[in-house]
Amino acid sequence: MSVIIALERIGATYELTDDPEKIQNANKIIFPGVGEAGSAMKSLKETGLDKLIPGLKQPFLGTCVGMQLLCDYSEESDTECLGVFNVPILKFPKELGLKIPQTGWNDIYDIQSSICRDVKEHSYVYYNHSFYAPLSEFTVAKTDYVLEYSAMLQKDNFYACQFHSEISGEVGQQIFKNFLEL
Repeated sequence: MSVIIALERIGATYELTDDPEKIQNANKIIFPGVGEAGSAMKSLKETGLDKLIPGLKQPFLGTCVGMQLLCDYSEESDTECLGVFNVPILKFPKELGLKIPQTGWNDIYDIQSSICRDVKEHSYVYYNHSFYAPLSEFTVAKTDYVLEYSAMLQKDNFYACQFHSEISGEVGQQIFKNFLEL
């Protein structure tokens, strides 16, 4: 629901759907993440979206679990994911001593994505997660909590944010605006 509110706040037109044909024909797709990887992948398989999503050619933005599902595999529920990004999703190591899940505001830096136009280095965004994508060739923004990890990934037409863009205030709104202008 918060993605819908964020899109309405910036005056975007949208349709909420899990219909494969409508998704295939959409100009752009925002894939929010809610819940946990295993049950989310089960839902994608039930609708056939697990086969459709990796082959899409239009701009595609995944957020939070939506980002994690775009990767190869998640330690959460030992889940095979969509494989867009050749990256595993790992659980934060408890032995490093910080509270898990990471919940709250943290900055992003080393920003290299076109959907971050007019987003300043070390801008703060909102996180709520226990799993992360390690740094990789697809990392286009970083953050640091228990360790340094990917705040954002990008490959071809696929963009992904570990943080919740929809509740990250002006920074999140700018990212949505930039994505919709692609």
